[in-house]
Amino acid sequence: MPAPQEVTRGPVQSSSMTLTEAKQNGRPVVRLLVTDTDLVQKEPVQFRPMDLERVIKLFEDPFSKDFIERQVKAVKKVGKHYYNGILLKDLPQMMKLLNASASKIEDHRDFIDPVCDIVKLFGLPFLKEKMSDEVTYAQTVAESLSQLGCLMRVPSSQVRIQICTSVASFYNPQSTKLPMDGFQPTNVTYKLQMAEVGGLAETLVLSLAVVENNLQEKLALLKVLQLLSSTTENCKLMARAQAACRICSRLNDSDPSGQLLFRSSEILWNLLENGPKEDVINQLSNIECIYSLKDSFVRLLTSSNRNSDRQMRNDLLVIATLIAENSRPPMIESGFAKQLILFATFSEVKSHNPLVKSLKLLHNHEDFEMKKLLFNMLVVLSKDLSTVQLLCDGKVVLALFNYVKANEKHGVHDWPAARYEDLQLHAIATLTSVAPLLVEDYMTCQGNTRILLFLEWCCSQDSFFGQGNCFHGTGGRGNKHAQMRYSLRLLRSVVSVGDEAVSQDLCDQGAISQLLGIIKKIMASAEAHNDAVLLEIQCDLLFILSAVCETDLHRKELFGTEGVDVVLKLLKTDPTRFHSGLGHNKLIFCTLDCVWSCIIGCFSSEDYFLEKEGMFIILDLLALNLKSMNNLVLGILVEFCDNPKTLPHITTWRGKNDETAPKLLVQLWKQDEEELGVRRDQYGRIIDAKRPLVGQLQEDQELIPMPASSYSIAVMEVAENIRAKIYSVFSKLGFENLPGLSALDYVTLSIISRYLDFKVGEVWCELAAELKAESIRPVTSDQEALDVIESAAENISKLVAAHQTEMIENHQQMELMEEQQKYAEIKVNNKQREIVLKTWDNFLARTSNYEALKKAKRLQEKSIESSRPKARAQNASVHPTQIPNLNTTVPCGPVVTVESTPSKLTGGPLADTELALRRVPIRGGALQKAKGVKLMD
Repeated sequence: MPAPQEVTRGPVQSSSMTLTEAKQNGRPVVRLLVTDTDLVQKEPVQFRPMDLERVIKLFEDPFSKDFIERQVKAVKKVGKHYYNGILLKDLPQMMKLLNASASKIEDHRDFIDPVCDIVKLFGLPFLKEKMSDEVTYAQTVAESLSQLGCLMRVPSSQVRIQICTSVASFYNPQSTKLPMDGFQPTNVTYKLQMAEVGGLAETLVLSLAVVENNLQEKLALLKVLQLLSSTTENCKLMARAQAACRICSRLNDSDPSGQLLFRSSEILWNLLENGPKEDVINQLSNIECIYSLKDSFVRLLTSSNRNSDRQMRNDLLVIATLIAENSRPPMIESGFAKQLILFATFSEVKSHNPLVKSLKLLHNHEDFEMKKLLFNMLVVLSKDLSTVQLLCDGKVVLALFNYVKANEKHGVHDWPAARYEDLQLHAIATLTSVAPLLVEDYMTCQGNTRILLFLEWCCSQDSFFGQGNCFHGTGGRGNKHAQMRYSLRLLRSVVSVGDEAVSQDLCDQGAISQLLGIIKKIMASAEAHNDAVLLEIQCDLLFILSAVCETDLHRKELFGTEGVDVVLKLLKTDPTRFHSGLGHNKLIFCTLDCVWSCIIGCFSSEDYFLEKEGMFIILDLLALNLKSMNNLVLGILVEFCDNPKTLPHITTWRGKNDETAPKLLVQLWKQDEEELGVRRDQYGRIIDAKRPLVGQLQEDQELIPMPASSYSIAVMEVAENIRAKIYSVFSKLGFENLPGLSALDYVTLSIISRYLDFKVGEVWCELAAELKAESIRPVTSDQEALDVIESAAENISKLVAAHQTEMIENHQQMELMEEQQKYAEIKVNNKQREIVLKTWDNFLARTSNYEALKKAKRLQEKSIESSRPKARAQNASVHPTQIPNLNTTVPCGPVVTVESTPSKLTGGPLADTELALRRVPIRGGALQKAKGVKLMD
């Protein structure tokens, strides 16, 4: 290329004037350097095709394959010819030439520069003649890029680095140097898509083994892999090549620049975020990878002062946490878990370990985040029982209890107030997972005392107000609700272990009274602010009280009337709030559990609960018919029935539309059988005498022989539905003379009364079926006994069905007779009206002022018409047989007197409304046929 020419511009008068003269004359001179390339840059270049087959023949022809100098010259010429980019149609021949040249590098180093020139062209966009060329040559491009990655095996550092540089330029493509006539560059993302199709990322990962001993090559390759790992498809390809394991195991390779650890950690992050997370974690769970992570983390923690190193340290800690969640044993075997526990507690508990002897956390953001990550690691490690001893040796409970204390004034703590609050809440949340595993350490540290004192501070009126900025501080801004919430969670997790020493210690310190006082304050706050956090606090308080009082009568007495008042107030919660989504449904369940655990079993509390109409509230909740709640409410009802004072409350209760408790229980039984798919006819009669209680769901389950220690399906079914509890309640109430039941209700009640007999027969039938399924033949006497039991159970079902049929027939007859009586009533009313109207007509005929009396007659007719509905209502409240036959006496004046038929004429077979029930009574759980019906005099 000729040298740049110097061009001058200015108002020069003659061409003979020199530059010096122009300067002397004071005329401005502009000097511009313009190259030949710049002069023609705007014009497209005419591209001449090149015969690549002829060049390839130099390598393949046996007569010219040894002409190395000529081959090198030809490859250089090809590189210069395609300096503006490779044509898509020439790409196969170009790759063939490139492979042939690369294969000779090991013996002839002269090929290195020409090969690098051609590889450099892959960093430029490919050139296309038509828009469809990208699709037409897609497979060719994908295969070519895959082959480009395979060239990493070439024994030349210069070539390998150039390959990495060219692939990296896919993400920052260079523009073509000159526009070419008839050709256009491919799309910017075209090569990236084709690289994914060709599996370039997987090929480059496999090349890591080739560059392990050359830091410069390895860094170049890691840079490319960092770029490639930004997409999901590439991460899948890299994971398939075990990229996580290959990279993580070499984190500690020597690298003065620090780029190796930085780029490796970035690749691991991308693999975890974009790739198959489970596969990546499984690869990182390799013991060699964990050792490498451990050494890198410790080195960064103890010897690095740069902010970037602290960030990288935290990244490695997050990766270690993910590994620990998936596979904790390697973390323990490598000693990494023990070191992490040490780092999490060294600032709260003194240690002589040399790793932390001179270590001190700065109060910057990175160290603050690391402290929280270490707390989180303790929670993860606590999920494996094999780490319990490590947690105990590390005095984790003592270190975390250092934060369970009243927050001091601002500036006293080393941490800023907001960050200290975050650490405090995080530490208490960590104790919630750790303390139940280390109950002895918890008691040694006087955990109950610390928590109760902390709760007392939470209820105090001092100047502290929470920031509420952190994750654990939700709902705690301007108050201490977050501190109370997490301390109660901690106490709940400890008492849920069921350790008697913990419960007794709480009771001795007056925790029951203190917790009741707290819940009263929270209830008052919750009325003003309907907050989910306050509801959760109430739930935890009730749970703790239930766990402490459940098995001890003395503690139930301490719960006493004060606790009963609290429970009753919570039971009166508006049912419309149960589905608000804030947690009222959880609160009502915890309240019912508290009734069961803290009230039932203590006679004084039970009596006070009944005096305050608590049983009416329980029945109101049952009347809501919430499927998730019915089982628990019925269980409480059954337990209360052991108290003889309960039965009058149950029989006195009335629900909507004057519904009685027996009526409600029968309806619940019907509903439960309908959901189970039990076979009944339209009147509720038994259809299948062999299996009167079995529903469709139970029939569909296959009979699987179970070991003797396991419950069978028939037994498990008792706990899964409410029928057994309804039977238990009726066993206390009795099965006769129950208020509010219709004849059809007694049809269902006849089944309820025989529930236990039916269930026993069902269990025996199931036992016989299991023996048959196992091909076991009982001895003759046992088989005879099984046959007798099965026959007896079926006969009971048939007997109940026969009595049900009789009750239904009597009920139908009763309805028919009542219908006839209604028609008689209507006939009497019509006759009465005719007599009254006829009397008025006679009276008006004898009156001189006919028009005035006619008006009075119309008013009287209206009054008669308006009185008819009231008469109907009064008649409806009277038994049909008591409807009188009216005798009308008409005087000569305008006064009409209507008298009822004498009572001696109102007898008859329809006078008894309980006819059906008297004919088929239910006594003692058995059905007995009545001998007769006594008629009224």
